[in-house]
Amino acid sequence: MLSHNSSTTTTAFFLLSSTAKSLLPKLTCYPFHFPIQQKRHSFMAASIDSVANELKKQSLEGTKNVKLNVEELNWDNSFVRELPGDPRTDSIPRQVLHACYTKVLPSVPVNNPQLVAWSESVAELLELDLKEFERPDFPLIFSGASPLVGAIPYAQNYGGHQFGTWAGQLGDGRAITLGEILNSKSQRWELQLKGAGKTPYSRFADGLAVLRSSIREFLCGEAMHGLGVPTTRALCLVTTGKDVMRDMFYDGNPKDEPGAIVCRVAQSFLRFGSYQLHASRGKEDSGIVRALADYAIRYHFPHLENMTSSGSISFNTSKEDNSVVDLTSNKYAAWAVEVAERTASMISRWQDVGFTHGVMNTDNMSVLGLTIDYGPFGFLDAFDPSYTPNITDLPGRRYCFANQPDVGLWNIAQFTSALSTAELLSDKEADYAMERYGNKFMDDYQDIMTRKLGLAKYSKKLISELLKNMAIDKVDYTNFFRSLSNIKADPTIPEDQVLNPLKAVLLDIGMERKESWTSWVKSYIQELSATGVSDEERKISMNSVNPKYILRNYLCQSAIDAAEQGDFEEVRQLLKVMRCPFDEQPGMERYACLPPAWANRPGVCMLSCSS
Repeated sequence: MLSHNSSTTTTAFFLLSSTAKSLLPKLTCYPFHFPIQQKRHSFMAASIDSVANELKKQSLEGTKNVKLNVEELNWDNSFVRELPGDPRTDSIPRQVLHACYTKVLPSVPVNNPQLVAWSESVAELLELDLKEFERPDFPLIFSGASPLVGAIPYAQNYGGHQFGTWAGQLGDGRAITLGEILNSKSQRWELQLKGAGKTPYSRFADGLAVLRSSIREFLCGEAMHGLGVPTTRALCLVTTGKDVMRDMFYDGNPKDEPGAIVCRVAQSFLRFGSYQLHASRGKEDSGIVRALADYAIRYHFPHLENMTSSGSISFNTSKEDNSVVDLTSNKYAAWAVEVAERTASMISRWQDVGFTHGVMNTDNMSVLGLTIDYGPFGFLDAFDPSYTPNITDLPGRRYCFANQPDVGLWNIAQFTSALSTAELLSDKEADYAMERYGNKFMDDYQDIMTRKLGLAKYSKKLISELLKNMAIDKVDYTNFFRSLSNIKADPTIPEDQVLNPLKAVLLDIGMERKESWTSWVKSYIQELSATGVSDEERKISMNSVNPKYILRNYLCQSAIDAAEQGDFEEVRQLLKVMRCPFDEQPGMERYACLPPAWANRPGVCMLSCSS
């Protein structure tokens, strides 16, 4: 049976079920004692890398030779064509059975909607002419007020675990997918309007979104892409011209806020919960789980369709057990393993850039390994492993920064449980997918930290001591790693000058802490001097992986404050800066500054799910 484990834990860094813990022996290579087993091989690493490289290539190259207007976009609508749908098309909240979606039209009220911001690079992926953003009716079209010819809008049906508890049916409560665009290279892009009105999955909500949360989602998706983190994107953001009532702090003081809609873009918005819901509904819906898996593999993992025994991919499940998992004999097992590895790679990149998702419920986990659903989120300022940007999560900090790798494994366990319930995986195959998650995370994390420090090889002791020091002194995560490239690999530097390159980031530390930092930097210099890499070459390399600019909460808030007064320039300026976060960008240094005192006020750094 599919396990709907409702238990949670308040012990930092350990969220795994007892079953998962027994599968993966504890390893201390991850600084926060993530209980996983280290291995140096990676299933389908080449295929995962090729997918990442292809996405990067798509973004860099665009499609410069084809320029379409909105009416010429090539809609495919494979999701509604090939999967079972709801026979009803109304938006009355209800349980939708035996269906993957409900056809529903956007219904958000608008009054002179305005275009706030847009992404030229996303438009190029769709082969949309940039001049289309100048059309007077563009805001009407992408608010959903004017229908798009060829689109078949729908809301997806899915379930999920929320804070460790099975929630049953959830679904797209305020997101309406317009359909899928196929460009001239046969690349598939799904367009979705978030905040476009009620659907059968809205429950007691209004299906709308406000400008505050919409700006955050638009900017963060594009900022994460600039950082090289797998993510959903956004084509544009428009205001609706109508106010929406929201109680931001759940304190009984609701107020009107400007309404807005983001047009989100991804290869697919399928989630772990898309499979969990139908698996939870018994054998009658197990065929839907299989159909959804076939759909995902056919369109997004096509390399798994043509595996043959001649290219056998098989591994021993453990040292104690000599049984073998042959992934060529079951495409669903191979798929589950790749989903697990993509998820691990994504979360390792979160840890790299100091990103905390805030709501890692299984309905917010993409089967493509994309960062999805930007509700409460935050980038680390002062380094705090227990940081969470979600006030709802404060009591247990289930989704805090340090717990993210562990939660990822827990979520994979729920995903593979759904596939096992539908008899697509054996227990051994499900266990192996979880094992591969752990191995892939450790491989990626160690590689990332090695490159961030400019080392020749991973040093568990050096990195663990560094993160401990950073946590004690609440060092700014981003600025510290950026400044680290200024250190020279010269063991003869006088001890009283060792910390000079880090003065700007080691603020207000006492004598005892200076000694700890001096000791660490001296050990670090010894490691650097053994690499044989010049200081200049290492600085270039380190600055290419340690960003100067991240989407700090206070920057978002400044842009939101201006936008709510009708001034969108700061939103657009932030978008420009975050496109190239590793570049120096002369004149933009203020966007790399530490948060000002006002940034600690309620509503800036700690956010609820209200949007």
